Amino acid sequence: MPQFLDGIARVAVFLVGAWIVYGTVLSAIKTFVLPRSVNTRITNAVFSGIRWLFDLRQRKMTTYEQRDQHMALYAPVALLALPVAWLTLVVLGYTLIYWSVGVGTILDAFRISGSSLFTLGFAMDARTQLLVIEFTEAGLGMILIALLIAYLPTMYSAFAKRETLVNLLDVRAGSPPSPVTLIVRLHDISGLERLTELWRNWELWFVDLEESHTTFMPLVFFRSPNGNRSWITSAGAILDTASLANAVLDIPHEPQADLTIRAGFLALRQIADYFGFAYNPDPKPTDPISITKEEFLAVVEELRAANVPLKPDLEQAWRDYAGWRVNYDSVLLDLARLTMAPYAQWISDRSMPRKKR
Repeated sequence: MPQFLDGIARVAVFLVGAWIVYGTVLSAIKTFVLPRSVNTRITNAVFSGIRWLFDLRQRKMTTYEQRDQHMALYAPVALLALPVAWLTLVVLGYTLIYWSVGVGTILDAFRISGSSLFTLGFAMDARTQLLVIEFTEAGLGMILIALLIAYLPTMYSAFAKRETLVNLLDVRAGSPPSPVTLIVRLHDISGLERLTELWRNWELWFVDLEESHTTFMPLVFFRSPNGNRSWITSAGAILDTASLANAVLDIPHEPQADLTIRAGFLALRQIADYFGFAYNPDPKPTDPISITKEEFLAVVEELRAANVPLKPDLEQAWRDYAGWRVNYDSVLLDLARLTMAPYAQWISDRSMPRKKR
């Protein structure tokens, strides 16, 4: 009877070990290989744990500059901690498997597991069935490391592509980016007809953003080289500029601006979906937004003072602007809070609690 119970226990331990290995490999595939946004528990646990440690440390920091320099390390540290967590789980899973098939003590099983995973070869078992298990573990170890090596250049390439337009926006819209500054500079330098080119470029940027920041989730937390720049504040500035252009500027309506706004809020919603942020997928134009009518009219007066051509009906202009902003208002602010974005008007200066589904 005791031998029967020992056999059942070993089968149970084998299944637990195999489940750990399977879950770890599946997490790596979903994170590194699968070309779509998929949440995995291991990835979430690693990034959440590292974020908790970083948040704990930055409570003592008094300036944004200190927090920005501190948080610039968050994504790289969490990214490098991810394969460490995977390899640790693989060692644990195979340790249970080796013990369950009769490899001495747990310590002996751990020694063979570590030797096999890192292909050190200092501990082996001559039995054929164990050699097969050792070879599979060694192969998994090399695959996980190879995935990371292939993953990093691709991700940094996407980061560099993202930052190109972010840096160009600094030239056109100031630092931090402001829709008023962008509109006034374009009006003074080249005329508002250049807005069409701007919308086309940023529509493509939003499409790339959606694909890269859901496939490579750590990119969301990679900060710009300049502490006053951020992908989320740049996105918000462009979306507000397009919304103001549609609502306020007395120029022929440009359908490309509509497409840019739509590409923008769809991209931000896809990223927000990954993190489980709640938002209304089909808001009404009359739903409340974080911008007040007084703030809107103050911006209109700034544009008027710069001799920008404006529509005469400001009441209708306010309703039109609010009708555009409502599509991206909540996800924009939630992502700005999540990424601890630098100050930007109507974006990271808003106070909004983070909502979870």
